[in-house]
Amino acid sequence: MANSGSPIFESLRDSGIPDEWPIVPFEDVVFFQEGPGIRNWQYVYEGGIPFVNIRCLINGRLDRGSMNRVSEEEAFGKYSHFQLDVNDFVVSSSGTLGRLATVTPEDLPCILNTSVIRMRPRDGRLDRDYLKFFILSDYYQTQIRSLATGSVQLNYGPSHLRQMFIVLPPLPVQQRIADVLGKLDNKIELNRRMNRTLEKMAAALFKSWFIDFDPVHAKAESRDPNLPAEIADLFPDGFEESDLGPIPKGWTVAPMKDLAVVNARSIKKDYPHTRIRYVDISSVSQGNLDQTTTYDLADAPSRAKRMVQTGDTIWSCVRPNRKAYLYIDRPADNLVVSTGFAVLSPRAVPASYLHQCVTTQVFVDYLTAYATGAAYPAVKVDTFKTAKMILPSKSILEAFHDLVGPLRARSAHNQRQNRRLACLRDTLLPKLLSGEIEVHEAEGMVEEVV
Repeated sequence: MANSGSPIFESLRDSGIPDEWPIVPFEDVVFFQEGPGIRNWQYVYEGGIPFVNIRCLINGRLDRGSMNRVSEEEAFGKYSHFQLDVNDFVVSSSGTLGRLATVTPEDLPCILNTSVIRMRPRDGRLDRDYLKFFILSDYYQTQIRSLATGSVQLNYGPSHLRQMFIVLPPLPVQQRIADVLGKLDNKIELNRRMNRTLEKMAAALFKSWFIDFDPVHAKAESRDPNLPAEIADLFPDGFEESDLGPIPKGWTVAPMKDLAVVNARSIKKDYPHTRIRYVDISSVSQGNLDQTTTYDLADAPSRAKRMVQTGDTIWSCVRPNRKAYLYIDRPADNLVVSTGFAVLSPRAVPASYLHQCVTTQVFVDYLTAYATGAAYPAVKVDTFKTAKMILPSKSILEAFHDLVGPLRARSAHNQRQNRRLACLRDTLLPKLLSGEIEVHEAEGMVEEVV
């Protein structure tokens, strides 16, 4: 056999893959292209065409808010052959290897950049969705880690992909595998869309009550606040001056340290757990926990120190413009987060109010303005402590929490369900690709949870 001399091929063949399923060179059935190296001085900040980099790959999608841009002249001229197409897969090739996102019509136009590779099937022998799940599988991940180079940060490119192989079941089997795993992904995406809706609802109510002061304006102008009477009665009917400009009468302005405790709890010598589930900065995107990593406490990273509890909000101190924050709900007893986060624990306000306060664009802009450092702009803990916040009356805070608290709880429930669904998907994936379980068995498992 032509491939029999390759240790990678032999390792795949010995892993239990059915003998009748071919293992073929990756490049035989997959088109791939690495992005160019676009320099900082080529960026434009108004207009232009976005390009994809590693930090854009979030939860299987491209985050346009994390994209830098080049001029249209360069994008459609010098870099025209790097323009992405709908349904291309974009895969990270540096740092966290093998992260994947799918290009949608809403993402276009955009182009590749360095440290990401686009992939798609070359022909009808390979099902597109099967390719996605193969890239996410250990069969792919193990190969790239064995071939990747770099002492500080692993990376790989087309030369490494040409040494790799893909398991190629018959096309109908590929399609059935992709279909059963796709049902789990679809449910995960449905929950994410629901959470985006819940976030918008909470943010809209917060903006109306505590930024635009709609009920106060309505009462001051003798208009109907369009709220239940018991809630409308809680709002004043006028304004007074403050350090933040006019605010409703009777409300105050206070530094965050009066509303919340920052970094209240850290691991100490009497910590009871020998293993931890660790959350680093790269594991958190806007409102989402993408993954945790389990360590023996003795082997954990030195930054694995911060303890969290329900109601906390964690905020990345590095690159605040990325909006890497997360509401904590029912965490595992041994969940520990990086010291690169500021952990905000509510003290004088409900958790729902604190979270909405620190996730507004105004607060993001505040953090970004105080970030220092060229390569990794970051904010200090004192920047959080001294941030000025509006403090409404206790009765209004309670009314807000009564409305928004259930939305926050539902969102957290969806995130927990997504982690369980992702765990099932990641458990089934190698078993299906190896033929360890039949597709119909996996279909029955999936039907029970979606």
